[in-house]
Amino acid sequence: QVQLVESGGGLVQPGGSLRLSCAASGFTFSISAMSWYRRPPGKEREFVATVSSVADRTNYADAVKGRFTISRDNGKNVLYLQMNNVKPEDTAVYYCYMRSRVGRDYWGQGTQVTVSS
Repeated sequence: QVQLVESGGGLVQPGGSLRLSCAASGFTFSISAMSWYRRPPGKEREFVATVSSVADRTNYADAVKGRFTISRDNGKNVLYLQMNNVKPEDTAVYYCYMRSRVGRDYWGQGTQVTVSS
């Protein structure tokens, strides 16, 4: 079955960096577009970034553009999110997301990122 397992979250100071990973299994990762979403405390889940199956196209939310980079390793079935110059408003649970070819949504369990001094 499809599994998406995030890791790499934690406590980071403002201006610092963090890299999130999402290990994928149970589907053909190399032909699937992948995305990151996040849920800030007390708010709805929101889009962060997406990458095409072969990483030739990316798209970012305005709030993270220029600071975050989404990437993938199709040989290892891993999705990444490099977070630089983080801000307190980046505090959230970060989720890995994939929509299958038949339109079913899959989410990881999430990883907590806290930006605080």
